[in-house]
Amino acid sequence: MTELKFEYKTSDWRLFIDSSKVSLKAVLLHNGNKYPSVPVAHATEIKESYENMKSLLEHIKYNQYSWKICGDLKVIAILLGLQLGYTKFSCFLCEWDSRDKKNHYVKKEWPKRDALIPGQRNVLHTPLINPEDVLLPPLHIKLGLMKNFVKAMNKNGDRFCYLKKKFPNISDAKIKEGIFVGPQIRNLLADEEFEQKLNPIEKSAWTCFRNVVRNFLGSHRAENYEELVNNLLVAYKDMGCNMSLKIHFLHSHLDFFPQNLGAVSDEHGERFHQDISNMEKRYQGKWSPNMLANYCWTFKGMYLTLNIPENPK
Repeated sequence: MTELKFEYKTSDWRLFIDSSKVSLKAVLLHNGNKYPSVPVAHATEIKESYENMKSLLEHIKYNQYSWKICGDLKVIAILLGLQLGYTKFSCFLCEWDSRDKKNHYVKKEWPKRDALIPGQRNVLHTPLINPEDVLLPPLHIKLGLMKNFVKAMNKNGDRFCYLKKKFPNISDAKIKEGIFVGPQIRNLLADEEFEQKLNPIEKSAWTCFRNVVRNFLGSHRAENYEELVNNLLVAYKDMGCNMSLKIHFLHSHLDFFPQNLGAVSDEHGERFHQDISNMEKRYQGKWSPNMLANYCWTFKGMYLTLNIPENPK
């Protein structure tokens, strides 16, 4: 931070952890996204696991700084010591029963988790972080909502043919599973032709999804965001969408989301993930301190360029 001449205050930064096929990395993201991301850990040929996460946090002295954490729900589950996969108690905030489908969309209040105790309620290990320090990931929740919507769509008709035509580089299997990335979803939300192909129930759910994306899962939070989220849940129930963990957070833990999701979004971490992946390709997947140095100074140059006065002397 000193070398990059960035102002540093622990509460102004959040920690994003992610992995790819070739590396595990951690990066600090500025709350409000005023500064570029700053990598603090990078390891090649290491998988996402409890022991590796524990080692990572020890190396970056996490207990000394205690940043807020953002990342996908798999990373969060590992950090909290939870069992991965389709488990009965997958929520770290309450004892929501993921298999009690008859009460999904009906029962909103579930017994609160007083503690994450190894051996109980699908907890395998001692948590590495405080659950209160978790920032729920708006990007991955948006991806999850998209996935549930597509999987519940009526697959008879031309709507899937339209999706295949619109996204020819996506496999049929991924389209049927509703696996899309952020830019593809934004493209589809602006596509009036796709909306016209939906039946009335699907169209209602799609409209509610768009409202929640634009007025809650971003930098703008509408005054009636609770109403918008509730409308989405009702529409998804009518459409027959299964309740996933991501939908459960909207249903039962809306007050756990931070006030400005855009300021602490995991989307900026995913941008770092893509940028560093491109840098890794240049270094052919081999570890080198020069790689992170190149990354840092590339973004330092961009930051300086963006902050040059209009009429510099």
